[in-house]
Amino acid sequence: MPLAEETPLGLSNRFKVTIDFPKPVDLGSWAKVDGLDVQFDVVEYRAGDAWNQRWYAPGSTKYSTLKLSRAVSADTKKVQSWLNDTALRYQPGNLIVVLLDAKNEKVMEWEMRSAMPSKWGVSGFDASTSKLAYEQLDIVHLGFLADDAQ
Repeated sequence: MPLAEETPLGLSNRFKVTIDFPKPVDLGSWAKVDGLDVQFDVVEYRAGDAWNQRWYAPGSTKYSTLKLSRAVSADTKKVQSWLNDTALRYQPGNLIVVLLDAKNEKVMEWEMRSAMPSKWGVSGFDASTSKLAYEQLDIVHLGFLADDAQ
């Protein structure tokens, strides 16, 4: 089925990342986000009297570590501030990734519960090259689906 002309499409090069604890923090623009996925452990049930008949159900969910990367910029100070706050007094917050369309309108949003940085680093510096310095921020979280038991 073809898409209608007015259907907004998310562009992989237009997104923003914010954290909402205890005050909202805009982590700036990023060049790349990887690891936005979920995997279900599949529970299989086979009754003894049903020969080969099986029933499947979703089991536990597993979320990958979110990996953000970009060139080092003034926005890196925002990340450093968040890392400092986390190191001193961690308070679980939600990390929000918003995917935008060509008009900078929100197409989709993912809210990762209890997000926390697990690793941050900057690429090595080399005076003999003219490459940009890149930073990478790895974030662990409890997921973006409503799959937690309440």
